[in-house]
Amino acid sequence: MDKQSQAKKIAELLKQTYNAPKTELHFANEMQLAVAVMLSAQTTDKKVNQVTPDLFSKYPTWEALANADIVELTEAIYGVNFHKGKAERLKKAGQVMLSEFGGELPRTIEELTKIPGVARKSANVILNELWDIAEGIVVDTHVSRVSGRLGLTEETDPKKIEQDLMKLVPREYWRNFSGAMVLHGRYVCTARKPNCAECVLNKVCPSAFTFD
Repeated sequence: MDKQSQAKKIAELLKQTYNAPKTELHFANEMQLAVAVMLSAQTTDKKVNQVTPDLFSKYPTWEALANADIVELTEAIYGVNFHKGKAERLKKAGQVMLSEFGGELPRTIEELTKIPGVARKSANVILNELWDIAEGIVVDTHVSRVSGRLGLTEETDPKKIEQDLMKLVPREYWRNFSGAMVLHGRYVCTARKPNCAECVLNKVCPSAFTFD
């Protein structure tokens, strides 16, 4: 089986297993999802979900973030990794959202990545979760690991991994593939002890059953 055929089979199996996957971040509106995604960089969704209820209570709008006292904002997100830098970016994000986008999240990767704290992975997540738009494929630590084990890429840089995946996975699967790979890496193809026996991909995975 060539790589493209393998990638299509993987995408099909994932779609059968994870139908319409959704983020595990908690949010009630577009602004909350964007902020939660920004906070989730190098931080677990569970930790972000512990922090955001109080955060959104104190800062319910982009304007509130733009005008936030940086010390208080930093305290509000204490517990997430790199909270000081993220607090600064959240405040700047609020300012940019007001000055450049009128408080409305844009719907392209190019524009989303102009917002401080929103890199390509975050932009892909925002587009997928809010509007089912797939301009690319989400590549987080889980997707990076699983893609390598599946033999879909030999790259380690997320941008290069995404380019490899976009070449192999048919575009109609991109939206589902992104969310499914995240969940699959989080709960099945885990970092330390992947559960190959119950993995739906074990017949098309070159790394299956090779772990101690």
